[in-house]
Amino acid sequence: MTPRAKLTVYSALACALATFCLLPLVTSSGWYLHACLLIALVAGAGAGLRRLPLPRWLVPAGQLLVLVYALMLGFTGSALTGGVLPGPQAIDAVGTLLDRGFQDIQEYAIPAPASPGLRLILVGSVALVAVVVDTVAVTFRRAALAGLPLLALYSVGTGLADEDGRAWLWFLCAAFGYLLLLLAEGQDRLSRWGRVFHGGARGTDRGGRLSHNGHPIGVLALATALVLPMFIGHWDSPFGHGTGNGLGSGGNGTGVTTLDPLVTLAAKVSRPSGEEMLTYTMSGDNAGSTYLRTGALDEFNGTEWKLSPKDVTANPRTMPTPEGLAPSVSADPVATAFTVTDRMDSAWLPMPYPVTEAAPPGNWRYEGSTRTLIGDGKQTTRGLKYEVTSLDVRPTAAQLRTAGPVPEAIAKRYLTLPGDFPQAVATIATDVTRGKGTGYDKAVALQTWFTRTGGFQYSTDVAGGTGNDAIITFLENKKGFCVHYASTMAAMARALGIPARVALGFTPGQGLGGKSFKVTDREYHAWPELYFQGTGWLRFEPTPTRGSTPDYTDPVAVPTAAPTQQPTTAAPSAGALPSASASTACDGKQKQLGDCADQDKAAAKAAAERSWWMSWQVLAGIAGGIALVGLLAAPMLWRSRLRRRRLGLSGRRRPGSDARTDLSDQQVLAAWEELVDSAWDLGIPPDDARTPRSAARRIAEAGELDESATAAAGRIALATERVLYARPGVPAAPLAPDVRAARAGLRASAKRAGRARALLLPPSSARLWWRATDRVDDVRDAVRDRGSRATAAITGPWRRALARLRPGRSGHTGQGDPQGPPE
Repeated sequence: MTPRAKLTVYSALACALATFCLLPLVTSSGWYLHACLLIALVAGAGAGLRRLPLPRWLVPAGQLLVLVYALMLGFTGSALTGGVLPGPQAIDAVGTLLDRGFQDIQEYAIPAPASPGLRLILVGSVALVAVVVDTVAVTFRRAALAGLPLLALYSVGTGLADEDGRAWLWFLCAAFGYLLLLLAEGQDRLSRWGRVFHGGARGTDRGGRLSHNGHPIGVLALATALVLPMFIGHWDSPFGHGTGNGLGSGGNGTGVTTLDPLVTLAAKVSRPSGEEMLTYTMSGDNAGSTYLRTGALDEFNGTEWKLSPKDVTANPRTMPTPEGLAPSVSADPVATAFTVTDRMDSAWLPMPYPVTEAAPPGNWRYEGSTRTLIGDGKQTTRGLKYEVTSLDVRPTAAQLRTAGPVPEAIAKRYLTLPGDFPQAVATIATDVTRGKGTGYDKAVALQTWFTRTGGFQYSTDVAGGTGNDAIITFLENKKGFCVHYASTMAAMARALGIPARVALGFTPGQGLGGKSFKVTDREYHAWPELYFQGTGWLRFEPTPTRGSTPDYTDPVAVPTAAPTQQPTTAAPSAGALPSASASTACDGKQKQLGDCADQDKAAAKAAAERSWWMSWQVLAGIAGGIALVGLLAAPMLWRSRLRRRRLGLSGRRRPGSDARTDLSDQQVLAAWEELVDSAWDLGIPPDDARTPRSAARRIAEAGELDESATAAAGRIALATERVLYARPGVPAAPLAPDVRAARAGLRASAKRAGRARALLLPPSSARLWWRATDRVDDVRDAVRDRGSRATAAITGPWRRALARLRPGRSGHTGQGDPQGPPE
């Protein structure tokens, strides 16, 4: 394989490896095969176009035409005229698919069903990047710059998928492909100026160093990029490592700090995938309405809610009595067994609140003020199985209304507001709770205002944020998700004199039967916790249509059911052109919130069933197209390659020759054959009955050559006659310039149609057919000859044996036979 061909292959391979990072974006991976086929197609088209005498800018233009046709054939084949030719219907069909794909992008969470529109966008984008990479790296020989489109592809995939657990794998694939591309370019450069270094032993050694020293450097850089982050400290969120916005234990294992875990939670809530995080089995009557808590944020500085620096201790296994809980309040123990999947890699342990006993395996530290367990060092929840005991606290409304004064330590920590806290927020809180005499009644009034009477709507289509400005915007627009509701109610509660903090974790899971539940990333949630002396910290639920309001906030009404247990809906029916966005049973709002599990599964299943049929159809169509293009381009490619070989021979000097370089007989005859074939391609067929000089005069007259071109053709003819008729050793000058001059004169006098025919369908390509038939005849004769020899070798001994036995058939044979062979 030539260095340039290797560069073409490696550029396609780099695109295919970088495309791996897009796999998590959709539920089906069948589109990846389609994308790889298109990458190979545009690479092959580029390789073929570069072998033609075309301007370099025409190569990517031709690749784009091939790509557009392949996309039409693969996605809208039924709309093509006669199933082959594109037309207005095919263009309209592609536009419709693109519109549906962009609509699905707006409505579906990641991973989205592999609808035809999304697959068209994915496959087309990847193939378009492949065209750019091939153009930059191979056509214009700037492989280093080809890393920019590859980086864009990698950034889009990893940025949207948010696949922390496999991000290193996507990086490894993309970086490895880029290194291969750089390696191929280096070899291509050395092949073009390697003669400077390969003149002797020292040059060979130097060239080898240039071509091989880059390998360990690239491998070392890649290994450093993968290993170095393992030794650099990073923050862990309550939901997983590597987010950069989470909570984590201090360097000495005795402190806890925070950046902004609500940013991480907002990302999880706005882009749920439905992946299972954990399962649990819980005793008690309120198992279906119990939240799982991972941590709590207690400091509000006007910019964000965060966890203030705290000390952690060794896990006591049996925790102290919950803060503020009086013996008179009903609190039944509840046992819960958890099984965490590999998809949840969190440094914070999910548990019901308040936990009283917990002994999970591994190294865990205890933070007393929030009653949470935090992984020490690299300890996480991944694949963990553990059991905890907690309390099901059930205060009555009377107990909450008669709560005692808040202790000074609690008030100092959980009633603090920043100096620039908006007075308008405090005024709204006062107006909403006007007429309520107790802290409990004010808290219930705030919850009711957010969930029922205030006109608020749940929406993830808003910007995150928990600071003063975000609270004002949220109260004005009355749209947001759990982060906005929890942070705003906690701030308003503090403004009313009620200690408050923001808790993080999960809403109740989906029922699996009995008291077993499954929690997915759709259950990520934030809620406010308010403190009442005698009861302690209690959960409130201000987010409409999410979670469940606690019994103690409305002792008369039945608690609302958890919206996580979705009703069963019918799968969308398939139309003539199925689309994930065409379902009428699931509107855009539900899709954004991730509440279309059944429809998503049905659409994904239908897309997966179609993907195999589509893949085979695309494979057959592309294979047929490649075969047809190859068949049509074979004469042109063969003629171009033969011309380069002949001119290379005719212009090459013998080692040790002087300026008046003599050419070998083979080189002179190659130049003559190229002159004759060039004239043949432009409409002057060869005449084998003429001598070379007579044939050159005929070519000059028929081709209307000018004086310089005629002289060039004459010099070629004279050199040919010397080879054919003169004694050996007569020197001759290089003939490649003369061939080019004569050919240029022939093309200048030819008409445009003749030049096009000479390029696309050269008549001299008949020699290819002649050579093929001669080769077939030679092979047939060789097979016949070897067959005859094999037959003779097999039957020869039998024939000789029969010949010896044949005389004995006319008389008696045997021992003592008088007519036997003489001794």
